[in-house]
Amino acid sequence: MLERLQKNGVYKAIFERRDVREFNSKPLPEEKLKSILLAGHHAPSVGFMQPWDFILIESQEVKDSLAKACQKEILALAIHYEDEKKTKFLSLKLEGLKEAPVTICVTCDPTRGGGHVLGRNSIPETDILSVACCIQNMWLAAYAEGVAMGWVSFYKKTDVREILHIPPHIEPVALISLGFTDNYPQAPILEKENWEKRVQINNLIHYDNWNSSKHNLFK
Repeated sequence: MLERLQKNGVYKAIFERRDVREFNSKPLPEEKLKSILLAGHHAPSVGFMQPWDFILIESQEVKDSLAKACQKEILALAIHYEDEKKTKFLSLKLEGLKEAPVTICVTCDPTRGGGHVLGRNSIPETDILSVACCIQNMWLAAYAEGVAMGWVSFYKKTDVREILHIPPHIEPVALISLGFTDNYPQAPILEKENWEKRVQINNLIHYDNWNSSKHNLFK
């Protein structure tokens, strides 16, 4: 019984975690923040390099500066879209970045572990992939803690480096906002807004090689 409940809890978190854009004024308890950070720090990493760092941002002035940098990037990227899609893109809200009690910049240090990290010698991008695993752990832990989490990815790295005084060789991978929300999305926001539809998984499965015929594993 306990094992089944634990298994169900894992899949519930995977399927129901959402990218949240609206936060209320409720403060984030330190114990929940610590649990989320600890989950991130226990993510798998290639060569056990653990390339992540966490910059905790609670200053409203710094949050406002980051939001301004992100808004500038959204306006610059809007040129790539037209009509309804452009309108939807420009309507992406950054208030959450300013409203959430805590924003975390998750970074990647490509030099951590030295020049010969197991696995990274063959595929250099595994440092960023390891940080992505860290962020996903944080997302699942946030859901388990009843905490809303939003991932903002519209910014120029040079702007974020300047605002947060990050050294040039360190990659600012993500701005993560944490807090509580009164409007937890029942479906992914972009799916709900008809930005894209979820791809049928059967169309993504190949057997033995890329050009193999498709099987209906999921019926």
